Amino acid sequence: MKNILQRQIDQLEQAQFFLKEDESKVSSLLRTMLAWNVRITQLGIEFTDKPVEDQPVEKMKTLNNALYQEFRPESYETSYANPVHAKKELGELGVALSAMYYKMKSGIGYAYQTRLENIEALNELALAAFEHYESETLTYEVACELLKGDVLEHAKDRFESYVEQVMSTKESHYTRLVEKSDLSTTDYLYAFGDFVSEYEERTARFLSTYPEAKLDEMGKHIVEAYVNGFVRDNKDMSLRNSVRVVGVLGQERLTKSILKYLKTKGLSGFVSELETSAYNKQVAYDHKFDVGLYLDEETVQEQVKAMTEACDCTHDLLADYSGILFVEKFGEVPFSPQPNEARVTLKDNQNALYQKLMGSRRQLIEKHVPEKERSFCIIAFPTPEIGDEFEAIFEDIYQVNKLDSESYERMQHHIISALDQGEFVVVKGKDGNATDIKVAMYPIADKEKQTNFVNCVADVNIPVGEVFTSPVLKGTQGVLHVEDIYLDDFRYHNLKLTFVDGMISDYSCTNFDSEEENRKYIEENLIFPHKSLPIGEFAIGTNTLAYVVAQKYGIQDKLPILIIEKMGPHFAIGDTCFSYAEDHPVYNPMDGKEIIARTNEYSERRHTDMDKAYTNVHTDITLPYDSLEAIYVEVQNAEQIDIIKNGRFVLEGTQDLNLPFED
Repeated sequence: MKNILQRQIDQLEQAQFFLKEDESKVSSLLRTMLAWNVRITQLGIEFTDKPVEDQPVEKMKTLNNALYQEFRPESYETSYANPVHAKKELGELGVALSAMYYKMKSGIGYAYQTRLENIEALNELALAAFEHYESETLTYEVACELLKGDVLEHAKDRFESYVEQVMSTKESHYTRLVEKSDLSTTDYLYAFGDFVSEYEERTARFLSTYPEAKLDEMGKHIVEAYVNGFVRDNKDMSLRNSVRVVGVLGQERLTKSILKYLKTKGLSGFVSELETSAYNKQVAYDHKFDVGLYLDEETVQEQVKAMTEACDCTHDLLADYSGILFVEKFGEVPFSPQPNEARVTLKDNQNALYQKLMGSRRQLIEKHVPEKERSFCIIAFPTPEIGDEFEAIFEDIYQVNKLDSESYERMQHHIISALDQGEFVVVKGKDGNATDIKVAMYPIADKEKQTNFVNCVADVNIPVGEVFTSPVLKGTQGVLHVEDIYLDDFRYHNLKLTFVDGMISDYSCTNFDSEEENRKYIEENLIFPHKSLPIGEFAIGTNTLAYVVAQKYGIQDKLPILIIEKMGPHFAIGDTCFSYAEDHPVYNPMDGKEIIARTNEYSERRHTDMDKAYTNVHTDITLPYDSLEAIYVEVQNAEQIDIIKNGRFVLEGTQDLNLPFED
């Protein structure tokens, strides 16, 4: 393979030489792209001969900065990776070539992980673009066809590579470096190939002197939670062995502890990815829908065919995949993207095609790794982006993540007992919050053996705690209003969703001056690729300590949804929490009651048409305690059972949840 890549380097350099005297804007972009590919290819060969961990540290630091510099905010404005700049210089062709150039950025990971076949494919695409330019046939349409051809030609190999990297122990790059590196300094950070900023440096320095006993205690706590998730959901953990671990760059001592404790449970952990600071979120936003340049029926059909073949070829790896253990990071400044007309968006017919593609992908994974046999666990810690009090916030979040499950389980049992008496649960906002929504509950035939709500403590989602259900859609209606919230890396001001029979019927926010821009923002980043979404989950979070910690440091807008969802009532739009496993019985461990509310009218379609039963979306939207006037249960005889009044728990047996407010 190295010989093939060396020949490609010669071809890339010859193409650059050919373009040297050509002063056209297209030539300028192509020269830039070809030079990038030469550099990435040379690195891939170099790291094959001498692994990244054996390279000089100063060289790797310089290289890390150089590889990402063009995409940083200060350079991006005039980069050809910026579709606005590319379109200004080259017209519509610039948009397609900008997408192609951005695609070449994936070569960084390929080089560090010595995935030489992937580098070869990128070079083929770049050289094909040059050849069309040389023959004066490089148009917008041709560039789009080249992108499509690249996707279809390599779809099977890339999906096999995806399985090997993120669903098996076969790929060793991250695992090897986490387990073998000297974690007492920050030098090791630059071997991974991911963007390293001052925040990763500061995190690594902080944790390099952190008490090992506390890191081990947390590592053990996280693994125990993962195991308890199988118990809670009535799943057999012994069927599968490999566990995917996603860590945070700079927190490798914690990641290493997690791997160690997975072994004590007879599980094989592997690190597939390390989250790191975003070098520029606008870049990902601008290229989010580049698939729209070529997405059509043929693309979907051929990709589904390729993924099916890839899953069959990697079935043995998939058959051993147990689930994911995800350590999230938080603390970055909430992102508000700059909209522009140059970025690619999907046409209406492409939305349906994209939904079909994602649905088929999910169903393929479900076939080989069924929901009833896999689990997950998610936990989050701050990074220094959160501000000068990072170390103190880290300690407080550590304590939040370690809260005792048993005491919360008992208090939440009282909440569930009250909720199970009602036909509806009503949530109302106050002090300018316009929330007023009525949530329909399933009738319970046998209250001694059945319940609507899961008593959720620190298992699949750390920290404690919440009670959640799948509402009946018919009769669920009203307005959900959140003044300021951060969802999937996007910030929303005054987000309002109106529901009729459990489906979104209207939506608005105030991010932009134009109502049209606001609606488009919601459509692209919250509802996509759908026109509407159902309420898949209603929950009441009980972690008042997390809420108080957030207020103490003023970090409400920087917390991840994982913690925010425990800080008040929340609604998830999209699928239920039981998607693809609705027919698998689940019980609350404390009282042995079966949770019967595992489906809704939307997911019931699975019996007739799987493609129409799932949205492949699940986004939690939380209403903070201090925005709450009330949560109460409407009982059949017109009585009312209060759960929360004026932001405080008032139900008998739950008063201790208010203690953090008093400290």
